[in-house]
Amino acid sequence: MVNIVLPVDFGDKTDQLVDGAIKFAKEVNGKINLIHVAPSDIGFAIGDMGYQYFPEVEENEIREELVQLNKIEQRIIAHDVDCEHLLKQGIAKDIILEYAKAKNASYIVMGSHGRSGIYDVFVGSLTKGLTKSSHIPVVVLPIHD
Repeated sequence: MVNIVLPVDFGDKTDQLVDGAIKFAKEVNGKINLIHVAPSDIGFAIGDMGYQYFPEVEENEIREELVQLNKIEQRIIAHDVDCEHLLKQGIAKDIILEYAKAKNASYIVMGSHGRSGIYDVFVGSLTKGLTKSSHIPVVVLPIHD
């Protein structure tokens, strides 16, 4: 079976990305390895007293993200595609590449919103970073309105 890594960010285009990944997985007889990378700084806030850490904020956020991952996993499985999921905290590009290696993935499936120019300069593009760093093919699905 072909292992496919599918990073999700729970943005407004996640459903379109998942639909495309399901279609792709069916075409290649693949299993989807769903991953969400949460930022390391969940639970930190800056205020009058400087940086403060609120573990309950982090725990609640992680719990909610796991619920969302479970829902996506069940949706994929309902389309007769094998799926498992992982949630980790850290630097998205590094963790996704490590996960792809650990899963012996044949593909990483990403979405592209078609943004360019000044957006990429300030925000950067995870998809662009992965295509530059990955040793396995990165399948980029166009996700537009």
